[in-house]
Amino acid sequence: MARFLFILNDPPYGNERSYNGLRLAGSIARHDDNQVKVFLIGDAAVCAKSGQKVPQGYYNLEVMLHRILSHQGEIGVCGSCMEARGIAEDELVDGCQLSDMDQLTDWTLWSYKVLVF
Repeated sequence: MARFLFILNDPPYGNERSYNGLRLAGSIARHDDNQVKVFLIGDAAVCAKSGQKVPQGYYNLEVMLHRILSHQGEIGVCGSCMEARGIAEDELVDGCQLSDMDQLTDWTLWSYKVLVF
């Protein structure tokens, strides 16, 4: 079994780094022999804000997060980054968890591969 940690730093929209990171995380999570964890830090914390409304045909990161979660993935969101951006825990996408640097440290030590976007 392979274990992957994705660390996303960039905002959900405006560039495609978080989008591409979640695309790869979702693809890897679909394989039964892989475990995926995603940590959203900095502006990427906004990726986990529920109720995203995007134009028809445009990617929606909330939907992408649900795909990862549906394959037993885990998604942590930096609590201090959320606070700095005015995001409350009850505004997170269902299944995403308020997190911190201790958890990021644990996940990094757990992982075989760390991919940073």
